[in-house]
Amino acid sequence: MVKDQYGVWSIKIPDSVGTPAIPHGSRVKFRFKHGDGVWVDRIPAWIKYATVDPTSFAAPYDGVYWDPPASERYEFKYPQPPKPMAPRIYEAHVGMSCSEPRVNSYREFADDVLPRIRANNYNTVQLMAVMEHSYYASFGYHVTNFFAASSRSGTPDDLKYLIDKAHSLAHKNRISMAGSRGYHALWDSRLFNYANWEVLRFLLSNLRWWLEEYKFDGFRFDGVTSMLYHHHGINTAFTGNYNEYFSESTDVDAVVYMMLANSLVHNILPDATIIAEDVSGMPGLCLPVSEGGIGFDYRLAMAIPDQWIDYLKNKKDEEWSMKEISWNLTNRRYTEKCVSYAESHDQAIVGDKTIAFLLMDEEMYSGMSSLTEVSPTVQRGIALHKMIHFLTMALGGEGYLNFMGNEFGHPEWIDFPREGNGWSYEKCRRQWNLVDTDHLRYKFMNEFDRAMNMLDDKFSFLASSKQIVSSTNEEDKVIVFERGDLVFVFNFHPENTYEGYKVGCDLPGKYRVALDSDASEFGGHGRVGHDVDHFTCPEGMPGVPETNFNNRPNSFKVLSPARTCVVYHRVEEKEEEHNESSLTNANKTLADVADNSSQSVSSKATLVADVVADRENLEALPTIEGDGESVGTPQH
Repeated sequence: MVKDQYGVWSIKIPDSVGTPAIPHGSRVKFRFKHGDGVWVDRIPAWIKYATVDPTSFAAPYDGVYWDPPASERYEFKYPQPPKPMAPRIYEAHVGMSCSEPRVNSYREFADDVLPRIRANNYNTVQLMAVMEHSYYASFGYHVTNFFAASSRSGTPDDLKYLIDKAHSLAHKNRISMAGSRGYHALWDSRLFNYANWEVLRFLLSNLRWWLEEYKFDGFRFDGVTSMLYHHHGINTAFTGNYNEYFSESTDVDAVVYMMLANSLVHNILPDATIIAEDVSGMPGLCLPVSEGGIGFDYRLAMAIPDQWIDYLKNKKDEEWSMKEISWNLTNRRYTEKCVSYAESHDQAIVGDKTIAFLLMDEEMYSGMSSLTEVSPTVQRGIALHKMIHFLTMALGGEGYLNFMGNEFGHPEWIDFPREGNGWSYEKCRRQWNLVDTDHLRYKFMNEFDRAMNMLDDKFSFLASSKQIVSSTNEEDKVIVFERGDLVFVFNFHPENTYEGYKVGCDLPGKYRVALDSDASEFGGHGRVGHDVDHFTCPEGMPGVPETNFNNRPNSFKVLSPARTCVVYHRVEEKEEEHNESSLTNANKTLADVADNSSQSVSSKATLVADVVADRENLEALPTIEGDGESVGTPQH
């Protein structure tokens, strides 16, 4: 080998005629001798593929030279989709995505799990544990090979198949990966020296590699708090005082690296999505670098799941504070985009329980069949599972994240194979059969999860900067807020149903139900009438908020059942005109059929049936209303 002026050693091995110097699939390593005569083996830092082989080749991992012939390489067929207005993220782990107790493959995930993700209307997939790592149970931490896709789930070309399949699903799914001087005591890991030119070159080239070679659409930077400060956030309580963020404790070299990383990624892929996991609340984290910020697109709202776990473990239902819940969900800087979540992979690892498990515990094993009468525990559990996740989504951020299986209330924690459990895969899998079995109640939570995402697809409320909490009533246990032009009513009271409950809103007009957690298709009682129109009444003096109802210029009245959330949308005049015009045409056609005596009876019957079917698909005409409450029945 030869050393250049920068101290970099290299060697070039020419190909033979018709034969590559290093054939595809060859195991490779780098050997060097220390000054004391000790030989050391290393896998090349830029190796594309590394496999575990503890019985040979002198190391647990073998570097594999990956350069398949053109006929065997996977070629991308689908373009990368544009950046969504708001990311609805499905956090997933390929290895544990199989229903069988084994490690799943990239191709199996692509063919079996991606369609589930698409069916539930998620637009972003976040893959955990993509880079090769030494300990399977670490969720991908302690990376051993930064340029190598984990060989546990297949080859580099298998991963490309997965990513291309995600991009092919209606061209709406994007896919990001989780990734990220001295020593970190709590993590038992080395730290990068971000001031070193070679380190910066290595890390930045790594980001570019995954974007260009695999067509990833972005990254989730894990443990950003540890990078931002020399103390790594250990034994540090952040109160919001700016001296906690900008002091000698700030690791300027790491901050500069992240600025460079975000600039590089956005230059290569302007539509990239880059998310930071930071618990400190560093100001400017999600401002563009051009404005003096660090350049991330979103920050994970990490305090939200902590509050839900605290409430479920330590507070009775009647002790829940609507003000505290609302404050925690909205506690973020204006214009700083956050990704909210009620639970992630962190809340599912062995030693803790998922939200569904906390709510229903052992009754998930005996009381989830819809063929038997639902118990109070299961009824409460399903109702609160829907409300907690939906409130987190609607009020907690500009994006939303769910971990694989939590959408249907997967009943168990995650326990990777380890010595303590006899290397068992029993709890390192996802039991998709639970949500696929029609008589089990898991399907209700899954259907509501799908409807939540569909609501954002239709109304784009996550991307709206309009977010106003008009009421947090501690006695009623009701939270009322607006997001975009939707009005959300969450009644957390365990018993009280309110008839004619008055809610404030911004825009006057007519409102109808857009989503209702109490609907029968979501396992509810179907108490809320979806064909009822709610007309607004003006409140107070125009332009004088203090004279309004809860500082809102208009109001309408609703039925708010216990442990139920209902969303109302304003009916646009164009929508009404279209419906009324369609109904008029339907009535005219019926009249023509009646008057046309030359038509055969059978053809009349067919035409009448078609028209009646059209009429049944129309929205109901306005209900007669008084004081905002329905006093009549819909007139068709």
